[in-house]
Amino acid sequence: MESTIDTLEIVDIYHKNADPEYAARMSTYMKNNFSFLGIPKPKRAELGKKFLKLKTKTKKLDWAFVFYLFELPEREFQYLALDYLRKLQNHLVKKDIKNLERLILAKSWWDSVDTIAPLIGVLCQKYPELKEEKLKSWMMDSNIWLKRVSIIFQLKYKDQVDTEFLKKTIFCNHLTNEFFVNKAIGWALRQYSKFNPDWVRNFISRNPLSPLSVREGSKYL
Repeated sequence: MESTIDTLEIVDIYHKNADPEYAARMSTYMKNNFSFLGIPKPKRAELGKKFLKLKTKTKKLDWAFVFYLFELPEREFQYLALDYLRKLQNHLVKKDIKNLERLILAKSWWDSVDTIAPLIGVLCQKYPELKEEKLKSWMMDSNIWLKRVSIIFQLKYKDQVDTEFLKKTIFCNHLTNEFFVNKAIGWALRQYSKFNPDWVRNFISRNPLSPLSVREGSKYL
């Protein structure tokens, strides 16, 4: 019951800090895909700091809490759920891949998906077999957001990127016209170019990629 009360309290706090004018601007920025309360990121961090500190004292992930926030209409609550997951990312276990997949497919847009991708990255470092068991199917899925995650989940791997797997994800998707997939390819290449520019330079020169992917991937070369 304590968790439920805490959750209802933070929901109420968020609603009391709503700014309809700013909410309209936030919704417009997100192509009117979601409703917003109109709470900017710094304010959200301030409002949620104490709550998240208490909520994360228990290291076991409360997925019911996460899914509850994802069911609420205002986008700020999805951001709160993802902030919570980020704070407990080192406590993710293998079976949590199913819950993260559910979140990728729930109210999908770049803001939530690109926050979940590094969590997938954490899981795949702990359980490398997930790349073949799960992400291999994502790269071939018809859902663009699963594809995107399979491409960018290694963004924080620095010089430890599994280049063979990265190549697989790119070759599986490089002929698409989908903006978010081509952008992801370029992003993954650009990030890795910080650590291995020769590999990225050679890859771009030898393989057919969309102009967007080439432009994004070449920014630091």
